[in-house]
Amino acid sequence: MAEKQEENLIKEEKGLEIVKNLADDYASYICELIKNKIGKGDKPLKNLRIVIDAGNGAAGFFAEKVIEVLGGDTAGSQFLNPDGNFPNHIPNPEEKEAIESIKKAVLDNNADFGIIFDADGDRSAFIDKNGREINRNNLIALLSEILLKEHSGGTIVTDSITSAGLKEFIENRGGIHHRFQRGYKNVINESIRLNNEGKYSPLAIETSGHAAFKENYFLDDGAYMAARLLIQLVESREKGVEFTDVLNKLPEPVEEIEIRIPIKDKDFRACGEKIVENFREYAEKKEDWSLESPNYEGVRVNVGQKSWFLIRVSLHEPLLCINIETEKEGMGNDILEELKDYLKKYEKMEI
Repeated sequence: MAEKQEENLIKEEKGLEIVKNLADDYASYICELIKNKIGKGDKPLKNLRIVIDAGNGAAGFFAEKVIEVLGGDTAGSQFLNPDGNFPNHIPNPEEKEAIESIKKAVLDNNADFGIIFDADGDRSAFIDKNGREINRNNLIALLSEILLKEHSGGTIVTDSITSAGLKEFIENRGGIHHRFQRGYKNVINESIRLNNEGKYSPLAIETSGHAAFKENYFLDDGAYMAARLLIQLVESREKGVEFTDVLNKLPEPVEEIEIRIPIKDKDFRACGEKIVENFREYAEKKEDWSLESPNYEGVRVNVGQKSWFLIRVSLHEPLLCINIETEKEGMGNDILEELKDYLKKYEKMEI
């Protein structure tokens, strides 16, 4: 009896193996999204040249299975085949070399638009036909313009290093800018929280190019973001305008400085946070400085009318990060030197 029960327990049953190409399914989903939004038949990208740079990562499918399927011309696209050695450039839309590569491809091929993805396709950045870079604050502004036209009064959740000009841009369009924390999961979770509380938030986005839309289940998805911008490109062309021209209204700083200073301590986070808190007390006493409030990460200080800096501890590395934007030439270096002079008194700071 016991032997019979044991045989039944170890009896093998045949399973079912299903092989599916999920990339093809996803490409079809993106195609349908674009066609349905534009409403101009099966070839809404006809007569448009769209250059794709996949950086030899996973998003090369976007050229053949999205752009070309929708009637677009992908001449000039590059690095579409996956290669884990990444022989051409680092697949990172934040890297200057990568951006310069896609910009050159767009201009050399007289393209209407350029799209560059990171290695796994969850981040993307863009180049318009004139070579304008659409990343960081520019990208957030452009997406905010699109979403706030559809639903005024929404809250755009971003990370902590976005510019003062971006806040002004969003508010001028009837939106609310909620400058939160670094980390794409942080901004996504914050946007979800706001929606759960009844405060409409259509977008969570980092300056790194991570973006998640409420309408897309808050998935971190560079291809979906690209689709949203392609839709806007087509619709604006039909009206005889260039949709990226709205970025001329985004106030730009005269100077931008970003540095990272190593923290020489095993418990770098505790050490760094202590330094930041001490700096807060120092900043509060400066007559020509004012602390940004509310602020959710580090210490953000306003200087003058439109200049600011942020000092914070890196999320993952033993680094103290400093971002500075100024309204006058030379002002950034003056601020940076004062910060360095302050930090020199800490032996754990490698200045």
